[in-house]
Amino acid sequence: MEIRIDSLDNIRRVAREFLDALPHNTHVIAFYGTMGAGKTTFIKALCQELGVTDVITSPSFAIVNEYSIDEGLGMKDEGFMANEPSSIIHIPSSIYHFDFYRIRRLEEVYDMGYEEYFYAPNALCLIEWPELIESLLPEGTLSVHISEQPDGSRLISF
Repeated sequence: MEIRIDSLDNIRRVAREFLDALPHNTHVIAFYGTMGAGKTTFIKALCQELGVTDVITSPSFAIVNEYSIDEGLGMKDEGFMANEPSSIIHIPSSIYHFDFYRIRRLEEVYDMGYEEYFYAPNALCLIEWPELIESLLPEGTLSVHISEQPDGSRLISF
């Protein structure tokens, strides 16, 4: 599927459309794109649509940021993923936002205890620069590609 972001004015609408289109039981999403393609900006919009009220920034130096969901906001009434059966957990209790750009060795990822994040129940992991840790991504990881178009818009493919 492809979704276009024509301007920052409609990024939240596109984020909602993206969340509605997620495959059943998505818990880890890997965002691919060049520097400046808009990965962090789109992840920020996704988090806002899910009800995060924390300041959302790139975890470039921390490697991972954790955000909590404000249950009064976001997609609570519509479910985490609109196309999921109601028996599935809908709203993640935590969102883990990773930026692996500065990772030089996989041992760094092992040392941070990545399994506790990637396999946490009722959590959503959003990963920037996943190509640096692809061998560690769990089965079922959704790959999302963000590319800048000649007209300045962004194309999101998944």
